[in-house]
Amino acid sequence: MMTRFLTFVGVVSLLMFTGCTGGYSFTGGDVGKAETISVDIFPNYADYVNPQLSQAFTEELRQIFVQQTPLSLVSSGGDLTFEGSIIGYQISAKATTTSETTAQNRLTISVNVIFTNELEPDKSFEQVFSRFRDFPADQDFSAVEADLVSQINRELAENIFNRALVNW
Repeated sequence: MMTRFLTFVGVVSLLMFTGCTGGYSFTGGDVGKAETISVDIFPNYADYVNPQLSQAFTEELRQIFVQQTPLSLVSSGGDLTFEGSIIGYQISAKATTTSETTAQNRLTISVNVIFTNELEPDKSFEQVFSRFRDFPADQDFSAVEADLVSQINRELAENIFNRALVNW
């Protein structure tokens, strides 16, 4: 009896996964009928330039789509296309102490994203995305910069993914 039940569950599961012809990924993103994606390099036009930021952000954006969708990455002309630029890379004081010194600093990265959906043009958009991370003011920024940038890039890529495919 148990063997029949497990066989039934296996067949139903197989049918569910193979019978779905929509463009949904396992993360809930809807790629529609798109099969390819292209992500152009995001040049860094911020006043303060981190030389690795352009490549690191672009790769993070590419990776989230490759990992979380069935889309194939192409160098140009994808069904879904992302382009834009890094427009902000700023360190600012976040919190002061009673002695008027800074307790925390904030790193903020902003990117202007132009998303083009060739198959469903009404889903295309241009939007600025911005994320930040706070860090203790007594820490040397160069010692924490790489980790902060990595965290912010991941959040930015997730936000862009959600805006493009989850429509939040």
